[in-house]
Amino acid sequence: MQKLLVVTLVASLVRVGTAADIETWLKKPVIDPQLPQKQVEDYCEARVLRMPKVSSVKEWETLARKYREDTLREVVFRGEAAKWRDMETKFQVVETIEGGPEYRIKKLIYEAVPGLWIPALLYEPKKLDGPVPVVLNVNGHDRKDGKAADYKQTRCINQAKRGMIALNLEWVGMGQLHSSGFAHYKMNQLDLCGTSGLAPFYLSMSRGLDILLQHEHADPNRVAVAGLSGGGWQTIIISSLDERVTLSDPVAGYSSFITRIHNHSDLGDSEQTPVDLGSIADYAHLTAMRAPRPTLLTFNLKDNCCFASPHALPPLLDAAKPIYKLYGKEDSLRWHVNEDPGTHNFGKDNRQALYRMFGEFFYPNDSKFDANEIACEEELKTAAELNVPLPEGNEDFHTLALKLSESLPRDPFGPVAGKAVRNQKYRERLTNVLRLEKPSEVKAEKAGEPVTADGITATLWKLHLGTEWTLPATELVPAEFEATAIVIGDGGRKSLTAEVKSLLDSKHRVIAVDLFYLGESRIPAHDFLFALTVSTVGRRPLGIQVNQIHSVSKWVKAGSKEKLVHVYSYGPRTSLAALCAAAVDRSSTDGQHLTDGMTSLKEVLKNDLGVNQQPELFCFGLLEHFDIPRLKTMAGLTE
Repeated sequence: MQKLLVVTLVASLVRVGTAADIETWLKKPVIDPQLPQKQVEDYCEARVLRMPKVSSVKEWETLARKYREDTLREVVFRGEAAKWRDMETKFQVVETIEGGPEYRIKKLIYEAVPGLWIPALLYEPKKLDGPVPVVLNVNGHDRKDGKAADYKQTRCINQAKRGMIALNLEWVGMGQLHSSGFAHYKMNQLDLCGTSGLAPFYLSMSRGLDILLQHEHADPNRVAVAGLSGGGWQTIIISSLDERVTLSDPVAGYSSFITRIHNHSDLGDSEQTPVDLGSIADYAHLTAMRAPRPTLLTFNLKDNCCFASPHALPPLLDAAKPIYKLYGKEDSLRWHVNEDPGTHNFGKDNRQALYRMFGEFFYPNDSKFDANEIACEEELKTAAELNVPLPEGNEDFHTLALKLSESLPRDPFGPVAGKAVRNQKYRERLTNVLRLEKPSEVKAEKAGEPVTADGITATLWKLHLGTEWTLPATELVPAEFEATAIVIGDGGRKSLTAEVKSLLDSKHRVIAVDLFYLGESRIPAHDFLFALTVSTVGRRPLGIQVNQIHSVSKWVKAGSKEKLVHVYSYGPRTSLAALCAAAVDRSSTDGQHLTDGMTSLKEVLKNDLGVNQQPELFCFGLLEHFDIPRLKTMAGLTE
């Protein structure tokens, strides 16, 4: 009798599965490590807008007008940025210093968006008679020197020596504006608030054009923009969307989204991959939209940064040449490939290509115009000499986002008759914000034979969601269970041994899944840049995760008969996805259990996160109308 009592006591203490076994099963790889990369590339490429085939100038101009208007309305000036656009452009000349014998330099500041001041240098010829060309000179990722970079000073000086008015802007995040608050991956904090993070970039350029064209000697028929790298990106953006720009020279600054999906060196920062642009107008379209105005596409043969000419240039020419031909202006589209040094540069060879464009299109009847660079090394100045005093408390992406968030989330519906009607409107709005698609049909494929040990049967699954995604999953089934737990975690399923063991001990069947971007589903190369690409082609990383939760839940419920199905999430990222999934559709599961989730989306701003850290948290406009308490109410977690 005593022996039987001991056996019974020991049996009551046994827990199903050992931690070591559970950890082994959760860590066991299921899918090819390169599969997430291939699938996100295919997913994005399928959604990039293609160039249309057109047969007349009228047909093209109708399309180009739509591309331009849609891009400005739906990409650049969303949210509060629509009000920023209407601000009057004002500037202040802080100081005037001597340049060289032929020109002076005016230090000025202007307000791009409320409270965000841009320092700039106006190179003004001392002798001006009648209207003269004006040039907006933008620069790229020169964090140290910014507007004082030697190659940029040289370009501006040469323009001034030729009688042109040159404006040298400081780019946000560079030179004088180099600060953590201007880190380009933080522009997405504005996106979260429902205001375009691209707007400060665009308005800094468009207001620069305003300043140039306000000059009494500005010739509105001779307006140029040129810049390297990030400056090349700025050049094509402003030159295609602002029809005041009559001549454009983007240097090693961009390629088609389709090109960069397969040439990862071209994947750019947040501003180069803005939300929804790729679904409205690819960079191929923007290039063609320059027609029939003079455009020089400058690339480098062996570019050691990005946008090397062999892969970046041909698709742009393929898009633009037919459009220039429609206008009978084939000669207005030029291209230049630098071979010496051929690396990432706006050096003398590339600068002289720009000067030749000036000669042919701005000074066509001037036989004395010389495109050879004018030596000016002795006139270059230090960054300190070119420093422009800025107002105290100059805004940046982070401070702008914090101010926007103060009044968020908004209530877009006001008094609505009936709680059910109100919740339905919120669900529709959230579905739109997440850009949700219908749940995908799941086809489950076993990745090996099931294994049983210590009372647990472990099965590895490849869950094929439609034709686009394959999720790795580990199913752990005890001999007896009362409910099914779909388990997701920020660190992937391999990090959830203790949590899974606890669920098994409490009589749960566990299906641990790695959602898009997390765990084994993580993109192996340039991960967050592909998350940005997902957003630019009109989808949302958070929306993909929500769709995957819905799809997996539907599959699990179909095979669970009368058993309950709950979602258990661990960490702020997966908890947000699980919460949004339930807020959109309470019936997708029988309950949600959120561990270590956020109490407010404003924590993203409070913690000053960048999109390179946790990209799905920056879903455009999510905080504008939703915060965690509202989502919990919609999900039925609170009343």
